[in-house]
Amino acid sequence: MSTNETASNLGDLKHSWKKENPNPSLQEVHKSIPIKKTGSFFRKLLGFIGPGYLVAVGYMDPGNWATSIAGGSAYGYTLLSVILISNLMAILLQSLSAKLGIVSGRDLAQACRDHFSKPVSFVLWILCELAIAACDLAEIIGAAIALNLLFGIPLVYGVCLTAFDILLVLLLQNKGFRYIESFVIALIATIAVCFGFELILSKPEISGIVSGFIPSSTIVTNPNMLYIALGILGATVMPHNLYLHSSIVQTRKYDDTLEGKRSAIKYATIDSTVALMLALFVNAAILILSAAAFHKTGHTDVAEIQDAYHLLDPMLGSGIAGILFGVALLASGQNSTLTGTLAGQIVMEGFLNIRLKPWLRRLITRLIAIIPAVTVTLIYGEKGTGELLILSQVILSLQLSFAVIPLVMFTSDKSKMGIFVNKTWIKWLAWFVTSVIVVLNAYLLWSTFF
Repeated sequence: MSTNETASNLGDLKHSWKKENPNPSLQEVHKSIPIKKTGSFFRKLLGFIGPGYLVAVGYMDPGNWATSIAGGSAYGYTLLSVILISNLMAILLQSLSAKLGIVSGRDLAQACRDHFSKPVSFVLWILCELAIAACDLAEIIGAAIALNLLFGIPLVYGVCLTAFDILLVLLLQNKGFRYIESFVIALIATIAVCFGFELILSKPEISGIVSGFIPSSTIVTNPNMLYIALGILGATVMPHNLYLHSSIVQTRKYDDTLEGKRSAIKYATIDSTVALMLALFVNAAILILSAAAFHKTGHTDVAEIQDAYHLLDPMLGSGIAGILFGVALLASGQNSTLTGTLAGQIVMEGFLNIRLKPWLRRLITRLIAIIPAVTVTLIYGEKGTGELLILSQVILSLQLSFAVIPLVMFTSDKSKMGIFVNKTWIKWLAWFVTSVIVVLNAYLLWSTFF
């Protein structure tokens, strides 16, 4: 490609949006991490490793635990196929999210504000805030349950204690974005190691696992199974992660050239794909553990995280099984806290162009989630928190369409993406995935209310 063609394409990319390029979200860390321009493939990849793991955190948060435990205990290995399909959808959508951020210099929220009218953008912002609050609710309940199981702290006090994690977020943000990424990766490794040991102890059926990854028609025909399957979908493909990923990939200082952007897209996609495969292992491990420990022994009604914790030791014949489960749960809840903070900041800045101090933004988000969590805990106790967890995942699933449709629209639009527009087969695949999500969510609404 000639120099003139390169300049022309770059010019098209910069001027194809309605408004001038906005101030970057997370401005304090924008392009703050240098990238090696020479060296081996792995040396260059190392510079991009990080954002994918922050995204993957949302795919293994406590909400996943509730739906996967319920699915595994009630239906054995059958819903493994839903976890696999959801994860493949996530890999595709997150790669599109990273591409949008790298090519346009906008996160998904800013792109929506640029493209849609103010009323539409405002509605999309409200829906996204509801999704973040639902996700935060799952994190709060999960962390509170872990504190209760490990240290005996009452659930109500545990819910209130989660408000103080703001201090940890602020400390890491002040030190630099790499510190946040390192902390997240360390906690993910903790979760993976804990479940690795749990799987060894549970001795699952290999044939059952293999057959579970093959889709079954009963998932669609059985209303109760479909409800949990949609909960797994909502817990796996996280709507706010699409906004998050499109912003945090811009923390890398890649060249603002065609070659620089092409390279950044390649490495960012590898980063998120590997990280999401790790999330697939964790999510599948939770369901496999539940199927092997509970469904196989006739405990088909285990839907609460607390019940799973107390039953693991006698079922697996090991005193350490419950402790590993609790430690992984605490790590999962704390991890999700960090990404929830960043997503909330990105969404508010992107849709409304309002910049709040991170501690204030986090406090607002936490209060929105803490109030219903405390209320339900006081009135209904542990049983209510479990039902609230699954409901939060269904809310996430219902909101997903409103994040996915704009993402696929923008990345399939040549006037916005230039030569980086989705290839024809990717565009059709992305719209097929979007259609599946919309149809399943419409069915969920119909079956819930009628």
